[in-house]
Amino acid sequence: MSNKKKNKKSTVIITVIIVLLCVLAMISVFRILDAVLGSGDYKAEEEHISKTVTVDGVDYFPRQDITVLMLMGIDERGKVQPSTSYNNTGEADMVALAIFDEIDESYSVLVLNRDTMMDIRTLGIGGKPSGTVYGQLALAHTYGTGLEDSCENTVATVSDFLSGLTVDYYLSMNMDAISILNDAVGGVTVNVKDDFSAVDSTIPMGEVTLNGEQALSYVQTRKDVGNQMNISRMDRHKEYMDGFVSAFNAKVKESDTFVLETYDKVAEYIVSDCSVNSLSSMLNRYADYELREIVTPEGENKLTEEYFEFHVDEKELDKLIIKLFYTEKK
Repeated sequence: MSNKKKNKKSTVIITVIIVLLCVLAMISVFRILDAVLGSGDYKAEEEHISKTVTVDGVDYFPRQDITVLMLMGIDERGKVQPSTSYNNTGEADMVALAIFDEIDESYSVLVLNRDTMMDIRTLGIGGKPSGTVYGQLALAHTYGTGLEDSCENTVATVSDFLSGLTVDYYLSMNMDAISILNDAVGGVTVNVKDDFSAVDSTIPMGEVTLNGEQALSYVQTRKDVGNQMNISRMDRHKEYMDGFVSAFNAKVKESDTFVLETYDKVAEYIVSDCSVNSLSSMLNRYADYELREIVTPEGENKLTEEYFEFHVDEKELDKLIIKLFYTEKK
């Protein structure tokens, strides 16, 4: 296969993964694979924790045959820019873990509600760790300059929440890029089921082809829309992704340069601990993997005087952690 086709394939995957950060539908990336990815440098394997846990008399230890990629969508406008202090305003509105299983060649996606209440790691003077505070998961990214340190703080917070899980890679993107990607594909058609009249009168109920600003409202807004809960917004994310993939596929067929041009437009909205080449190489290993499941921890939504809280069912979370990240010790 030609290098041209390989490079095109690599960039298609990267571009769609970027969209996944905004719309929580990782499965869709693999629907458009039709060739072999390009090669590149691949980040060295991380050593996973070796802590053994016992549940109902059965011993389990962390799986060594999985790779975990954390995807974050940051509620921040414009291109990525560092804060002047070790606090910033960019909340992580979306956090998902793609878990690649190298034994049965499949992958699962764990989506964490941004309102999930947990102990968040904090950074103080000079960006040094300063303890924890109990709050929404989304706030973990606000500690740090908004760049790698904020992503790493979110990774560490999620790792603590998931019993010391090792996250191998992370990739985040500012939400403003949704508008750019939406317009690049000529607009995305969705079936609007929630009433947006209070926040955006240009978005009617029913079938609508969204422009860039409308798309941002559709996937980002929850205040004064429907029941205002994050779960409803997550449903809109999935609806939007289906429409985006359809429009994206059509553009890819029309132009050999579309993907590269689109990626260039959003590159400055991304923060990651791996290069484009290393991300391509990693995904090359998983291009033919099949989706096993998309899961979300069970729990209860509560509305306080200030904001929504999501409290996980601790027992069910423990079962989910064992299921996704551990294997029985024999």
